[in-house]
Amino acid sequence: MKILVLFYSCYGHVFEMAKAMVEGASSIANMEVVLKQVPETLPVEVLDKIGASQARNAFAHIPIADPSELGDYDAIIFGAPTRYGMIASQMKAFIDGTGALWAEGALIGKIGSAFTSSGTQHGGQESTILSMHTVLLHHGMMIVGLPYSYAGQSTMDEITGNSPYGASTIAGPDGSRTPNKFELDGAFFQGQHVAKMLARMK
Repeated sequence: MKILVLFYSCYGHVFEMAKAMVEGASSIANMEVVLKQVPETLPVEVLDKIGASQARNAFAHIPIADPSELGDYDAIIFGAPTRYGMIASQMKAFIDGTGALWAEGALIGKIGSAFTSSGTQHGGQESTILSMHTVLLHHGMMIVGLPYSYAGQSTMDEITGNSPYGASTIAGPDGSRTPNKFELDGAFFQGQHVAKMLARMK
């Protein structure tokens, strides 16, 4: 059984969550879990100006996915930051390239899941994940979120991300905040949950 964790990350927050997703999914037997990223669409000059170039070096070694390969997987977990309350354009551009898969019905019946990050506590995490869910439904995928059986998403101990729609993290207005234990544990739990649901299906 093959699971793809597909992400776009600008400053590394989504990448850290993606690694936790991979760990969670890999904890279930008979799962081949692959981590890939979508292509960057911003020019290097812009990445330099927004201070993202150095951060992106941390995951420059992760392979770039091609839309045509998505049909090779039994489950796909999409991760992208929010931009103005919606999915980042890099991930949207990649998804917009899946028209041939849609025409073939290549993703119908497969599991889809999503996670995100935002700069502020109410920066559009839920709306971003829900916008990704819309795409998954158009492809005929079955959505798996982050159930409340992960108790960490109900914590009141500190400000934290996560919702039943999917795991999330808060980067902070200047991007200096890193994913905390609750957020990383939520990502692990979600990856594991996707793998468990896939194993049940198979």
